[in-house]
This record gives sequence, structure tokens and C-alpha cells, in this order.
Amino acid sequence: VKILNAVDALKKNGAKEVYVYITHGVLSGDAANKIKKSKIKKLVITDTIDNSQKIKNNNKIEVLSISSLMAEAIKRISNSTSVSDLFN
Repeated sequence: VKILNAVDALKKNGAKEVYVYITHGVLSGDAANKIKKSKIKKLVITDTIDNSQKIKNNNKIEVLSISSLMAEAIKRISNSTSVSDLFN
């Protein structure tokens, strides 16, 4: 996992803590377990993929819900109204 190599390099070069933020967390294979054993302080992902089974009992991974934001964006697109107004 390349992100874990980057975390190791940061720690080796003096970082005290490393936080990782991913918008679309594809935790394939043994990724969640590798993160749990890694030097990552916290991995924050969105709920665009259901990883609930993979991350249970893993206190290093936090999920931020963006479902209501995505639902509103889809509604606005289908109604031909402004999506950018969501961010004003």
C-alpha cells in the first residue's frame, strides 16, 4: 500500500503524527488491517463506499458521512438547479 510507504517516510523524517484523508476509501483486500497495524494516527474516509464490515473494531479509521450532501447534489442536478450554491 503506497500510502503506508508515505506514512513511514514521513515518520522517518520527523513527523510526530500522520493523518490521512481520502474521499473515496477503497479498502480492498487486507487494507483495513494493514492500516490498523500502521503508523497512521487516523485515516478519515467518506461513506461513498460501505466499508462498515471491514473497519469495525478499527479505531484508526473514521468515516465522515456525505450522503445528505450527495443526495442534495443529485436532486439539484435532476431539477436543473445550482449545485454550486451548496458550497456558498
